[in-house]
Amino acid sequence: MAPNERGARDLLAEWRRLMDSLVTSMTTASGRASLPRELLGAMQRQLELAQELVERERRVQRDLAGRLTAPIDAAFDLLEESAVTLRRQAEALQAAGRALEETASLMKRQAELFERTIGSVRAPADRAKAVAGVDRRRGSGGRKTKPAGRKTKPAGRKTKPAGRKTKPR
Repeated sequence: MAPNERGARDLLAEWRRLMDSLVTSMTTASGRASLPRELLGAMQRQLELAQELVERERRVQRDLAGRLTAPIDAAFDLLEESAVTLRRQAEALQAAGRALEETASLMKRQAELFERTIGSVRAPADRAKAVAGVDRRRGSGGRKTKPAGRKTKPAGRKTKPAGRKTKPR
């Protein structure tokens, strides 16, 4: 219980004791028993109203405190959600990194297998060429060059256009 609530309850309890004491004094001092009862009824009603007032004040204070702290709570909720989102993104990036690393490893292994396959297939062909006395020609990138031969003219042009001078060959 908050110190404010204890103080309010103590105050109400003190008020009630005082009223009880007052009624007892008035009953003994006066010979009329109905007067203290009427006075007691009015005082009890005042006490009930004071208790209701204190309770309403507490409700208003709680409501006000709740409304004042609601934006702060909302900001903390958003920050928590952002942290969860960032963690998930980091985990996704880690998984993607592992997948890329695994893909790169598999591609290297494929390249090695491809190179070995080419070497295995080329070896017998190179031996056959060596036996036949044929030189292996390599161009850029290890590919064979086109054998030198006669250049052909484009199809469909058998005559030269008029007005052009031709150079002797």
